[in-house]
Amino acid sequence: MNRRSPRILAAGALGATALGSGVALTATSGWLVVRASERPVILTLLTAIVAVRTFGMARPVFRYWERLRSHDAALDDLATARADLYAALVPLTPARLPRRGRAAMLAGVVDDLTERVEAQVRVTVPFVTTALAGLATVLLCAWVEPAAGLVVSGLLVVAALTTLLARLLETRSMDALVAARDDVARVTELVASQSLDLQAVGAGGQAIEWVRDAQRRVARASRVQSRGRAVATATLPLATAVATVGCALVATRTDHSAAVSALLVLAPFALAEVFGTLPEAARAWARASAAERRLSQLLDERPGVAAPPHAAAVSAAPVITPADRKAGTHVPHLRLRGVGASWDGRRTALQGADLAVAPGQVVAVTGPSGCGKSTLLAVLARQLDPATGSYLVDGQDALGLPVERVRALFAVVDDEPHVFATTVRENLRLARPAALDQDLLEAVGAAGLGAWLAGLPDGLDTRLGASGRGLSGGERARLSIARALLSQRPVLLLDEPVAHLDHPTALAVMADLLAARGERSVVVVSHRPEGLAEAHGIMDLTRTTVAPRDPVPDAVPTLP
Repeated sequence: MNRRSPRILAAGALGATALGSGVALTATSGWLVVRASERPVILTLLTAIVAVRTFGMARPVFRYWERLRSHDAALDDLATARADLYAALVPLTPARLPRRGRAAMLAGVVDDLTERVEAQVRVTVPFVTTALAGLATVLLCAWVEPAAGLVVSGLLVVAALTTLLARLLETRSMDALVAARDDVARVTELVASQSLDLQAVGAGGQAIEWVRDAQRRVARASRVQSRGRAVATATLPLATAVATVGCALVATRTDHSAAVSALLVLAPFALAEVFGTLPEAARAWARASAAERRLSQLLDERPGVAAPPHAAAVSAAPVITPADRKAGTHVPHLRLRGVGASWDGRRTALQGADLAVAPGQVVAVTGPSGCGKSTLLAVLARQLDPATGSYLVDGQDALGLPVERVRALFAVVDDEPHVFATTVRENLRLARPAALDQDLLEAVGAAGLGAWLAGLPDGLDTRLGASGRGLSGGERARLSIARALLSQRPVLLLDEPVAHLDHPTALAVMADLLAARGERSVVVVSHRPEGLAEAHGIMDLTRTTVAPRDPVPDAVPTLP
């Protein structure tokens, strides 16, 4: 589980004080009721009366204080953990991430991290509070009657063993539940993203049945997993009742007063409230352990791109300077020679590819699905190291240059551009945070979205995504192109940019893109012919070489 911060331990102590106040309230109330039945002088009861009031007020006060401290600490830790996790994922993107859909990947990582961090509140705090409150109860009973202390100690041991058993039972079914939830995320993403196509072929009812089947698998796995909580929920009250009877038997065999005997009997009974959080804590413990295991497996992967061993000795200056970006003066020459690559180190995804992209050229990459088109783009963008062959940028070995320096050359547009649930402005500024509104308007106009933006109610301040305006497929593609143009990077890598668009829209999107590219180079992967008429060369990956329409020079300039 996640590390325990001092604030969480302090919150656990506050929670223990709250629970201890509850136990003391029950025990003191029992003593007071029995003692009052004997009709003593009222002054002899004042201390107990004040104690009952004090414990009654202390319990909610300390509980509220514990919740504030624990949740504040957990939220702070969650923000830090998310930043650390995203930083750790960057070197693994995309080569070492699981080959899952975006929704499953996003939901899995976010949920796992949340489970791990929230375990501080859901596991650490309940365990600390239960241990401290239980220990205080044992000491109280042992001080009054050692035999009663032994009975309550046995109750604590049973509670600990029951919690461990519940956690074990929860863990055994955890993987099945996670797999079922992944199926739900995968199926719902498929149905939501392809809803129009499913309706067109009359498969809407079948799609709904897919979702229902996935949900039924989750329900079955949840029922199996609930057995651990059922065991704890049944065993802990039973053990508390046995301990209460045991303390009652001890009290009857002593010469303590009736009031003190009442205290001994009610002390273990009051622990029922203390144990009430343990079943859910065992469940949260199992979930957090499984989440920690999955995150560790993911983050322990070796990055798909290795930093050069002499990176510290290489100039950290970017390939292009900000002045070059503004003027668009430096567009690199790219060269692949006999490049092969693999995503998992076992199966070859690209083999023997030769490609030359001169500054300002448009090169199309074609071929059937699975032939390595997207892999080729990943190699160019330095998202995946080639296993064989060489990759040259302006005549220098790209693998010998700092990764960030090479990646700064490329803007990538894929077939499923993501729209964030924020304003148009922030969706665009993702590509260049320092961009001014004028820069955004120019990029939007160049991408063919000028009329669309003019028709929005709040212009650049219009919210998009789930909480705002929806976008069509063509609008999403153009928004992604606007980001790429706004980035001012000299090479555009397009991975099936018009895959989901109709023919007229695809032609219009590609025409606007090529018209707005300026001096940039473009490498476009597509299985469709729209927009490829202007390409300087077409690379068919079944042949792994470029068939140029214009000569592609072999002589390249040296990187300054």
